[in-house]
Amino acid sequence: MNQAICPCGNDAVRDQAAEWFARGRDAPLAGEALAQFDAWRAEHPQHQHEYDLLRCLWGAADLLQPERLEALCAPDPVRVLPGRRRLLHQALAAGVVAAAVGLGWFGWQQHQLNYQDQLQTGLGERRQLSLPDGSQLEINGRTRLQVRFSAGQRDILLEQGEVMFSVAHDTGRPFVVNTGNGSVTVTGTRFDVRRDAEQTRVAVEQGSVRVQGQGDSLALLSPGLGAHIDAQGRVTQPYAVDPAAVTAWRQGKLVFNDVALSDVVQEVSRYREHPLRVAPGKIAALRLSSSFSSDDTDALLRALPSILPVAIQQHADGSSEIISK
Repeated sequence: MNQAICPCGNDAVRDQAAEWFARGRDAPLAGEALAQFDAWRAEHPQHQHEYDLLRCLWGAADLLQPERLEALCAPDPVRVLPGRRRLLHQALAAGVVAAAVGLGWFGWQQHQLNYQDQLQTGLGERRQLSLPDGSQLEINGRTRLQVRFSAGQRDILLEQGEVMFSVAHDTGRPFVVNTGNGSVTVTGTRFDVRRDAEQTRVAVEQGSVRVQGQGDSLALLSPGLGAHIDAQGRVTQPYAVDPAAVTAWRQGKLVFNDVALSDVVQEVSRYREHPLRVAPGKIAALRLSSSFSSDDTDALLRALPSILPVAIQQHADGSSEIISK
């Protein structure tokens, strides 16, 4: 190959170009993948050159025009009969492209099978993440998790917080969310997992999941059902949930449907820098039905005394307490 016309990059750049080319042939790049591809091309002129060379070879193999292949990619100083030259260049183009794209496809497949990442969100932060297998994660604030993919399984370690999972179907590689006191296993579905200090809560929007605690404690959940795993690894019996209310945090909302004030306080505290408490006794058992913005929990505290017979007491340490009027 004439390097004065088509200089070759190093092996790493060529492998990267082949991987991007294979990904683009498999499906059009879009969203985060397209942004990453554009950033890679902009890093160095050699990146764009290697990618263009693959496109050139692929097009030459399809067009079966050896003269164009010679002009664009690899002028051949050896005199060959026209008929044989056509076959020679067709085979050369197809062979080079197959090898390059084959390496890229292998690398892309390995990236899907072997992948690791860890994420953490802060107070009030919500983030979306696309995984190599096509699964989507919507991550609530104050969440910490690790992602570990291998050839046989897709593992998530949810250390704390809440995630809405939209899992790409793959019967050969179960998707397992570990929460310390238990695990949730699926092959493809939509479900929400929240891990607090005392328990893990699971709610299913679509598909089915297996909630496994310690020993033989387990529950099988279908759409509209939820379950808890307590600190000892015991799984509750399935119960009805409203997936839209449970996952309203994705739209920055807190939705309460006839919920005890003690549970409201626990939920709201997750979105506040300073603790929120409720006085013990009958006041904690009061029920609330309303919706609020998770980004402005002070608005809830201002509205609460007009909804229930309570008052809000502020403390010097920044915490707030709901007390009886």
